[in-house]
Amino acid sequence: MAGRLAMVARDILGIPDPQAVPWHEMRYQHVMAIRTRLQERGYAPASINATLHALRGVARAAFNLEMLSADDLQRIRDVRPVRGERLPAGRALTPGELAALMDACGRDETAAGVRDGAILALLYAGGLRRAEASSLDRKDYSPETGELRVLGKGGKERLLYVDNGAADALADWLEVRGGAEGPLFLAINKGGRVLDHGIGDQSIYSLLRKRARQAGVRDCSCHDLRRSFISDLLDAGADISTVAKLAGHSQVQTSARYDRRGEDSKRKAIALLHVPYRRRNRGREGQAPEGDSHPDSPRDLLENHLRTGEPLSEDEVERIVDAGLGRWEDWSQRGGGLFWLAEAFPDPDGGKEGAEGE
Repeated sequence: MAGRLAMVARDILGIPDPQAVPWHEMRYQHVMAIRTRLQERGYAPASINATLHALRGVARAAFNLEMLSADDLQRIRDVRPVRGERLPAGRALTPGELAALMDACGRDETAAGVRDGAILALLYAGGLRRAEASSLDRKDYSPETGELRVLGKGGKERLLYVDNGAADALADWLEVRGGAEGPLFLAINKGGRVLDHGIGDQSIYSLLRKRARQAGVRDCSCHDLRRSFISDLLDAGADISTVAKLAGHSQVQTSARYDRRGEDSKRKAIALLHVPYRRRNRGREGQAPEGDSHPDSPRDLLENHLRTGEPLSEDEVERIVDAGLGRWEDWSQRGGGLFWLAEAFPDPDGGKEGAEGE
């Protein structure tokens, strides 16, 4: 909520400090003007509606402090949300991309390579936000039980369980880090020395960008690893309510927005359609040959079949039939291939031998 109000103060009202805005003087027409300005600037409907929700919260607080009348509060509440939906932002990483990121960290034998591998493993295997990862403390993780205590948005605490490869990555990092108290992930200077203060969330974003470049993985964000965590769990059959708890979402609808399985389903559905188009064979000059004179033309396929006696596939016969050179009934299936019936063979000039009685 504070972030939304700061954005309105800075970008809409031109006031750098949101504390300097007289929010209690806000009325219906002001909220409508902010709504319109956000639409004009191309903000997503979800973002605009979240901002309106924050403004309603401010109005409710002003009313409780007797700084806003009940009528003005109701008018502000009457501002309608923006309708519409945008395609979900971000993407889920493929298993190959995740493996490439881990390999990039593994090739770096310095302390930074060990630390970065552990951080990226947790971002994916725990669905952590980068701010959550940077705020982890050594005492938050129990190697014996695999329990990881995470403090999320709004001060909400949740318990995660670190297993398999992620547990191994953390074990390697703890050997380098040592058992001293303090932040779980420590900063490392250019000389490779592990420092005694934690790594910031912006540094986590930077190290992901660095490892992605080394791994040849296209642009991705820390939140894309979180999206992959949610999608892969759902794809593996995990219950969405359990996934929502692991991700720190208070509503399952929030987790559902991260699910990328729907895009795979749409892609597979489209693949069921067949468009009867065949790529053209381009000549050396980049021009398509005229007629069917190229070696793969239906007539050449048929003539080659008669000359060599080699069977044809169903796709090849379909091209011959589509070109008007006979019918499916003119072909016989023998030994895994299709053969032309001699009495129905069309003359290369267009006539047919032995077909007078048809």
